[in-house]
Amino acid sequence: MISAGDFKNGVTFEWDGKVMQVIEFQHVKPGKGAAFVRTKLRNVLTGGVIENSFNPSDKFENAFVERRDMEYSYNDGDLYYFMDQETYELEPVNKDLLGDSFRFVKENMTCNIHSYKGKVFNVDPPNFVDLVVTATDPGFKGDTATNVLKPATVETGAEVKVPLFIDEGEKIRIDTRSGEYMERTKG
Repeated sequence: MISAGDFKNGVTFEWDGKVMQVIEFQHVKPGKGAAFVRTKLRNVLTGGVIENSFNPSDKFENAFVERRDMEYSYNDGDLYYFMDQETYELEPVNKDLLGDSFRFVKENMTCNIHSYKGKVFNVDPPNFVDLVVTATDPGFKGDTATNVLKPATVETGAEVKVPLFIDEGEKIRIDTRSGEYMERTKG
């Protein structure tokens, strides 16, 4: 059990059948009346954010959110399978739980899987991935004076904007959070 007076950033607890995480908290002691704790909370299963105030003596059940690194193995229709690197067991994850940034993940990449009571609710791909450009238009010689970008398709099938000097077959680094080209890489 945890009391509202013990809230800290990142604490997870159960409240009204929901799993909440404290984003911000503030202990308020007004001149008149009782003290209270003002909070900003995120529902870890849906991602929704709410603000609420609690009595410092309110008690809640602790909620343990498990975060594990698992390797993406393959997909079969709408199910994507991730392998636990210690037990080699496969965990199926529905396509609906994968974010837009998952389009940059290829087989054998390690992702961070978030689960609560054995139920997966979020998949975080690596922040940066190195992928090979499979298709792009050639750049024109001398057209480098400005920061002009052109579309390119990478080996996962995702499209990303790259500078004109990038050619097919080159390996590039992509920030999966924003979907932006970062740099050319060796390999």
